[in-house]
Amino acid sequence: MNTLLNNEPFFRAGAFLLVLSAMMTWEIFAKRRPQVVHRSQRWPGNLMLVIIDTAIVRLVVPVAAVSAAVYAQDMGWGALNAIILPGWMVLILSILALDFAIYCQHRIFHAVPWLWRIHRVHHADQEFDVTTALRFHPLEILLSMAIKMALVMLLGAPAVAVIVFEILLNATAMFNHANVRLPVKFDQYLRLFLVTPDMHRVHHSVIRQETDSNFGFNLPWWDRLFGTYRSQPEHGHLGMTIGLEDYRTEQDQQLGRMLMQPFQRTSTRPSTPE
Repeated sequence: MNTLLNNEPFFRAGAFLLVLSAMMTWEIFAKRRPQVVHRSQRWPGNLMLVIIDTAIVRLVVPVAAVSAAVYAQDMGWGALNAIILPGWMVLILSILALDFAIYCQHRIFHAVPWLWRIHRVHHADQEFDVTTALRFHPLEILLSMAIKMALVMLLGAPAVAVIVFEILLNATAMFNHANVRLPVKFDQYLRLFLVTPDMHRVHHSVIRQETDSNFGFNLPWWDRLFGTYRSQPEHGHLGMTIGLEDYRTEQDQQLGRMLMQPFQRTSTRPSTPE
């Protein structure tokens, strides 16, 4: 465990690059949908965003969630530090609680107008592939980190649990945003335990009722439990439109435009079906 804590950035970076490379390769050999907007128009902006996001987090919030967990443990803060439980149970409870918090945060970012303006950068991607999982405005990354740090201290989640959760979250987010094909029966079974690409793709539909569904990034249970689960898109995975109606040009996929999107006045919400 000490090895994991002492080398946290290297473990996270290694896992990130491994999963990103695997998904990119999978997309080449077994893509789910043909892409109309070429990668050369989208990938530079999407990849630059994750570089900027990482640099800003390290500069503005250098302590991050792991350090918040260590501090909370040293101070005895948080619910899990107030009770005696086996280490494995604390790990599982922490991961479940953090994943549920991400689900709740995601719903709030859709429901509150000014938060949606920040989050819509993620939804403005006209295609859906592994780089979509990296496409978040720096303001959303900073807000998410602040929320996560507060939750970690309130929960008293151990640092190891936070590291494991963040590695799992990043890996599963890249997986369920990937433009990859899975056998239908296997997808139906897998989505009982994990958010699959076909399940999460519905969330990126241009139709509002579909965008406001399937909020989970990792575990699918919250959507089923709280009534936000939608099995399939209305027009099928090959016929559905990805993205937002307000951002359909090639220029909208460029880094500068993406950084300015939260400050632009538009209809701000996905369309309703005709």
